[in-house]
Amino acid sequence: MTATDPLGAFCVPNPVAREGASTGPLAGRRFAAKDVFDVAGTPTGFGHPEWLRTHGPATATASAVSKLLDAGCALAGRTISDELCYSLSGENVHYGTPRNPAAPGRIPGGSSSGSAAAVAAGVVDLAIGTDCGGSVRIPASYCGIYGIRTTHGRVATDGVLPFAGSFDVVGWFARDPALLATAGVVLLGGVPAPAPLRRLLVFSSLFARAEPAMREALHAAVPRVAAHFAEIVEPAGDFADIDAWRVIFQTVQASEIWANLGPWIEATRPAFGPGIKERLAAAATVTAEAATAARARMAEIRAWLRETIRPGDALCLPTAPRVAPALNTPASDVEVAYRNAAMALLCPAGLGGLPQITLPLATAEGCPAGLSLVGAPGADEALLGLAGRV
Repeated sequence: MTATDPLGAFCVPNPVAREGASTGPLAGRRFAAKDVFDVAGTPTGFGHPEWLRTHGPATATASAVSKLLDAGCALAGRTISDELCYSLSGENVHYGTPRNPAAPGRIPGGSSSGSAAAVAAGVVDLAIGTDCGGSVRIPASYCGIYGIRTTHGRVATDGVLPFAGSFDVVGWFARDPALLATAGVVLLGGVPAPAPLRRLLVFSSLFARAEPAMREALHAAVPRVAAHFAEIVEPAGDFADIDAWRVIFQTVQASEIWANLGPWIEATRPAFGPGIKERLAAAATVTAEAATAARARMAEIRAWLRETIRPGDALCLPTAPRVAPALNTPASDVEVAYRNAAMALLCPAGLGGLPQITLPLATAEGCPAGLSLVGAPGADEALLGLAGRV
């Protein structure tokens, strides 16, 4: 796969491929796996050559990979990730930037950049990634494909390199919503959704977070989703102070990232690209007191979210505040200003441990634009089913 990879989406130093079972719901399909999923006998690179150099081959295969193989899906390759997953851009200074097939000249989004690019180009049918702060949702929106962030804890994360455990989930991409749902049957374990979706929550304050072209395009797509709900609720006023929520999310996330990765970083002293370097340096300064206070506030936010988005509800909002930025946009923009604007929209699902699906229903400025639905815990199957009906 890597020898003829015009996208630059697949890992060259640590390639992998495996045949799937001869029968199963995904027989004859092919998938790609982000460079954070272990495959026995091969090294996992975490998007960084120094991680690859300092870690040996995995001794076991991640259960998410094994489930897809057992369902008949062949593993076509391992895909590039942002360095240590700590970016939403998809630009990796060590391995290059996977091409965005849906928006040439623009970034693919990260950190599951290679997985999204491979699906968008039709190189594979499915791809698995991880989503902590938006690493499935953003590349799905930028590349014009379906993507799901699952309920926290629904899909096993054994054999997945740890990042920030309070938010880490397995997610996946597809061009076809029916295939996205079939992968859900395989990966989610068959636990039924708590209730059918019937009430759609549409806060104008969340759409106001998007840039004008994006906001207009996504507003026009809302009726396509609303047609499948019995009740549409458009509350007045703000959804919440999501700028403050973003800070809470980023504080907890940073403290957990440094707990997981700080010892290796201090021992190895690897070089990092712009934006990622600064975020990791900031993560090292988060005090125990700040992390404890942020976790206490997160518990309050989670309770509020689960009361507001009840079983049978779906919150509708833009996946991203803008279309994919152009390649080589200054890091001060794409890694700071754009990232913070995106994180304000992305953090509710993470703070609540909630599932979120992004649907490629719109185009803005000639680029894909994703519309998202956030459900109550366990509503993953209901969101996947809705995607197929829209």
